Amino acid sequence: MANLNVNICGVQFKNPVIAASGTYGFGKEFEEVYDISVIGGVSTKGTTMEPRLGNPVPRIAEGSSVILNAVGLQNPGVEHFIEEDLPFLKEKGVVIIANVAGSTLDDYKHICRRLNGLVDMIELNISCPNVHAGGMALGIKPQNIREVTKITKAELSKTPLIVKLSPNVESIPVNAKAAEEGGADCISLVNTFTGMAIDLERRRPVIANNTGGVSGAGIKPIALRMVYEAAHAVRIPVIGMGGIMTGRDALEFMCAGASAVQVGTANFTDSLAMPRIIKEMNDWLDAHGIADVNRIVNTLKLN
Repeated sequence: MANLNVNICGVQFKNPVIAASGTYGFGKEFEEVYDISVIGGVSTKGTTMEPRLGNPVPRIAEGSSVILNAVGLQNPGVEHFIEEDLPFLKEKGVVIIANVAGSTLDDYKHICRRLNGLVDMIELNISCPNVHAGGMALGIKPQNIREVTKITKAELSKTPLIVKLSPNVESIPVNAKAAEEGGADCISLVNTFTGMAIDLERRRPVIANNTGGVSGAGIKPIALRMVYEAAHAVRIPVIGMGGIMTGRDALEFMCAGASAVQVGTANFTDSLAMPRIIKEMNDWLDAHGIADVNRIVNTLKLN
């Protein structure tokens, strides 16, 4: 067995496989399928100060090797998370990453203050492409990324801050650097790409929101390139995601510079995806005589 332990910002993960926000709820749903304590961590459903009902339906559409979603950050609110969901996650012994979202700078500030010290890490969702205001605007321009990061970091005396970057931008390296300059302890990427699906018979978008966030295996090559660019633009750790379906996929992201990975859409197509990916990573490392997964991080050699 290879050593799969990774340490990010002083937080110890039993392995580098983390459930991506928005694809795993708060963990209870998957606990019915397997013991979720086997995974490295959970990035929770995007959580706001107040409960949100999300966007109108339909809000999911399938494509070729991708899905589109426009759920719109449906969630029960931070107080419900603290009272009902956080105790369960603490019992499971996984690293708890609270993904937080808002419509204004004050929203982000207040929710981070509320969660400071209650979770292991906070992931700042400033890059959701299917809400009409707030996070998406904050995640586009480097000056806005720098500002929201600085404001929220000031509220987090006890909890490391991850900033989740949008791929729908002019320059991933510039925005990654802006998050670092704002005080981020870590960055994660990529969030979903903006896309559309059309019902040709009706001549209307399939999704009620018209556009949605594209995820799944089809985005992997673009996500991999962006993770590589970000990892080589900053000195802080990077968590990579985007189309990871197998253990080899996960290791490719780590080879490109990611210290850990998040698995999202794979959880929809295979409810046992993450335990399988962890096993596949270990099997590959064993087969190649690599005793520690950290030894593969940032080992990509360009042609």
